[in-house]
Amino acid sequence: MAISADYLGSKSGSVDLDEAVFGDSFHEPLVHRAVMAELNARRRGTASTLSRGEVAMTGAKAWRQKGTGRARVGALSAPQRTGGGIAFGPKPRSYTVKVNRKERRRALRAALSLHAERGSLGALDASAFDAPATKQAAETLSGFGKGRALVVLVEGEENAALSFRNIDGVHVLRAGDVGVADVIGAARLVASPDAFEVLAKVAAAPAKREVTA
Repeated sequence: MAISADYLGSKSGSVDLDEAVFGDSFHEPLVHRAVMAELNARRRGTASTLSRGEVAMTGAKAWRQKGTGRARVGALSAPQRTGGGIAFGPKPRSYTVKVNRKERRRALRAALSLHAERGSLGALDASAFDAPATKQAAETLSGFGKGRALVVLVEGEENAALSFRNIDGVHVLRAGDVGVADVIGAARLVASPDAFEVLAKVAAAPAKREVTA
């Protein structure tokens, strides 16, 4: 069964898609792992707190050990005191989690195939935008489902990108920058024919090497 994406807007016809990429089965654990790795990689990891040894505070005891009738007390920088250090607080760290290249490609194929199965793939004629036109872009998306839309374009299709980027609920990305989290997090996926080719190339499984005796 051939897989295709119908053109949106005034242009009729459809774009044929690679069945090996857009007709793959969905692998939920693998997609989840790839999405979490991508979202973690986007975290800056710069959160930091001061421990009791780093707080700018005197190290002297609040009062003497004995003779006051009060409980003994140590430094004012202890975590349980106001203004003291933070116990087990965050420190700068990297949240990067490695995902193998084959796993990432497989997860991207699964996410793209899910859109193909749901019928939420749409083709876009980027050449129809001679200049940035947000109204034209909104009319193109009208009638094509609801929810967050991901518009994927390639270099040279800037007019279309400028047309869609100001629409609420629409995220525009270059085909080479699209990740699994972007695809799976969108309710609608719209791309130009060239962008579909780039996505298919990025997500395609590597060719098997022939072993010679």
